[in-house]
Amino acid sequence: MDPLEIRVCRWLSEEEFEELLEYADYVGRTGGCSVFRVSRIKASQRSIEVDDLVAFLSDIGAEFDEGSLRGLLSKSRRLAELTYCPEYLCVRFSFFLGEDLREALSEFKLRYRRKDGVFLLHPCYYNPFVETVKRLGIEVVDRTGFLERTELGRRVSLKMVLRDYQREALERWVRNKHRGIVALPTGSGKTLVAIAAIAETGERTLVVVMTKDHVKQWYDEMLKASDIPSELVGFYYSEEKRLAPITIATYQSASKYVSKLAPHFSLLIIDEVHHLPAEKFRAIALGSPAPKRLGLSATPYREDGKHVELFPLMGGVVYYRSPAELAEAGYLAQYEVATVRVNLKPDEKRKYLELKKRYRDLVGWAKFGEILEAARRGDPRAVEALRLATEMRKIVQTSRSKVEKVKEIVEKERGSKIIVFAHYVDLARKIAEEVGGLLLTGDVEVSERERILKTFRESREGVLVVTTVGDEGLNIPDAAVGILVAGTSSPREFVQRLGRLLRPGPGKVARLYEVITRGTAEELHARRRKDLSAVKELEVGEEESRE
Repeated sequence: MDPLEIRVCRWLSEEEFEELLEYADYVGRTGGCSVFRVSRIKASQRSIEVDDLVAFLSDIGAEFDEGSLRGLLSKSRRLAELTYCPEYLCVRFSFFLGEDLREALSEFKLRYRRKDGVFLLHPCYYNPFVETVKRLGIEVVDRTGFLERTELGRRVSLKMVLRDYQREALERWVRNKHRGIVALPTGSGKTLVAIAAIAETGERTLVVVMTKDHVKQWYDEMLKASDIPSELVGFYYSEEKRLAPITIATYQSASKYVSKLAPHFSLLIIDEVHHLPAEKFRAIALGSPAPKRLGLSATPYREDGKHVELFPLMGGVVYYRSPAELAEAGYLAQYEVATVRVNLKPDEKRKYLELKKRYRDLVGWAKFGEILEAARRGDPRAVEALRLATEMRKIVQTSRSKVEKVKEIVEKERGSKIIVFAHYVDLARKIAEEVGGLLLTGDVEVSERERILKTFRESREGVLVVTTVGDEGLNIPDAAVGILVAGTSSPREFVQRLGRLLRPGPGKVARLYEVITRGTAEELHARRRKDLSAVKELEVGEEESRE
């Protein structure tokens, strides 16, 4: 029997006969059977699902070589079959992917898996990949189940009026095909822009935030700023995992369970998006097929340069306003940044200079990045140099002179709510003891953290001392004074901490003091973090800074 021959040994209805002619030529009758021969031309012109054709021929009792038929149709049609693996899209082509097509699809970074002959693709490329493949004349058989339902199920309206810059940010994002990063200072209402984006699209949304505290803050803000009903919102973190049309997840849970979350949402909102390039968290953006993406940050630019990885993942920065611009327009509190210099104590200076000499003897004037790379390769001199650099930094940042200066500033600002930003837990604890302040570090249990913050929020004045981890998610609207005791050259960290003080209030002028040590790298760090962040500075007079 001809491998392309179809025999039907019963009388065919007119409808059955016509359907057979859609992909086969009638040869004639022989031995009481109607004989057809599959036409390569008809098969290439028709969109035929092989499984449907096989089922039809079986239903009419046809005799045929199924393997040959499947082979013919796969050769006649250029197909790309998509399934969810999960974590990856598995793409199976029905034809050999030649050099020209590989080049045309190179932007999607397809990875071939030899054991089963499929190509692996990150789900974030789902929509553009499908569009590109179709444009190349390849038929897509989509079995992923992605985005089968995208709508929320009800219309969402805002209860609040957007400020002009919030409206501009939303419009820029919409014009950029519902993709991009909105960079606005802490306290300027980035969350409201995101809620407006949910209302604008009306689509199922995954919101990714840093901590459980942020989950609650976002939920409260959604109910306050819009008519989103509470039952439409689910939480996804640690002990609570409920999927809903709008789901708020922590970075940790979203990265761990991305394959469970990914297929259900067409709008992805990432808060504090500057964290996304971290190796663990990139999986969230790579693993989501959501075509619409909104990133939020006070400063999306990173000192390690990895912010460039955000742009293809989220769509680039579509809108930016600095604290100075919004303060001048009256949307944030007016503010001053005062740089206060102190000297190391004599014993601290002796130790510092000794360590500095040993450091120079080991690595000379090599750049820190070069030393870091050498240490990663196991160079013992570089490893020792990094240890010495850490000791030097700790001496500078925990100097007793700094603690004394903080006490002076606290006394001067009595009557205000003051937040002291430290870096080391020991330093934070020492300052809290000296000024009688509340202490908040990353080690504090959630219930105790809530109690501390509640106490501080309800107080008319006082001091809250926080470490780098402890100040994540701080929301103290009436805090007006900040003291930066130890930090880095990071403009992002600087702008975020300044932003903690900028919630507007009648006649409010916020003040951020940065206490730095003379003759050390801190002076360079202080210049860098302000020069790169469009933050104005008010230098204190010599009589105030002189020791």
